[in-house]
Order: sequence, then structure tokens, then C-alpha cells
Amino acid sequence: MKRVVFWSIFLFVIWLALTMSLNIQEVTTGILVSVIIAILYTKNYEGDKSFRIRPIAYFKYLCIFIKELILANIDVAKRVIDPKLPINPGIVAIKTDLKQDYKKLILANSITLTPGTITMDVQDDTLFIHWIDVTTTDIKEASKEIAGSFEKTLKGLSNEA
Repeated sequence: MKRVVFWSIFLFVIWLALTMSLNIQEVTTGILVSVIIAILYTKNYEGDKSFRIRPIAYFKYLCIFIKELILANIDVAKRVIDPKLPINPGIVAIKTDLKQDYKKLILANSITLTPGTITMDVQDDTLFIHWIDVTTTDIKEASKEIAGSFEKTLKGLSNEA
């Protein structure tokens, strides 16, 4: 029961931050959605040790994602404004050490949401990325350059890699 209350409050605070509204209908909807998600989460994942998450780690990941998003936007904007900047598009393969599918999903989506990169396919521990300016085709170097900060933080989201 404690976990349901914790997750309900946590999710409701996120709801309030995203809606930025104290309209009674939105608050009521937020409470309802938060409680339902919290109940479903604790019911389905309570015993799954691999899915135990740390909210602080997710906040840290969000901060890193926002930083990378801003840097990538600036890079792409420079390339649009100054046509002399190099554009060397291509597809590269990167390897991930992440074992859990949901972490691979978060990594793939984070890469796709970052301007200049799109995750095209995921096969086991390999992600195929379309990159706006391929600086290396070496798998280790490309992995470090594209997914390094994301992957490092994702490893800390739960007890297992």
C-alpha cells in the first residue's frame, strides 16, 4: 500500500508539472490516472527485481537527456545556418551493454529524440543509427560518441545492468 501511495503522489506531481494547471478537471484526471498507473505498476512489477527503479536516477537521466538535447539542437541549427559545416550522413552500428529491453528502448528513443540521430533498428545488443555527421565507423567510438552518457546513466536506473 505504501508503494501505491508513493507512486501515486510521484506521478501526480509529474502530471501537475506537465499540465501546469490547477483546473479541477485536470487535477481530478491527474489523480485518477496517477492512482491507476500506481496500482498497475505495483501489481505487475512489485516482485520483478529487474524492474525496480530509482526515481532519483530517472531525474538524473532526464537532466542528461535535456543537456544532450540542447547540445544536439545547437549543432543541427549551426549546420542549417552555415552550409559550410560538414554533413556526412550515414548509418552506423553501436553496441550497448544494457541487458534489459526497457532500458534498450529508453536508449533507442533518447537517441531518436536527439536531433541529428535516428535509431533505425535494434538487434540484440546492436543499435543501427542514422547519424547526420558520421565521424567514425568504429563501433566502440560511435557507441561512446552517440550513446555514452545515456547508457552510463541507464545502467544506474535499477539494480541490474
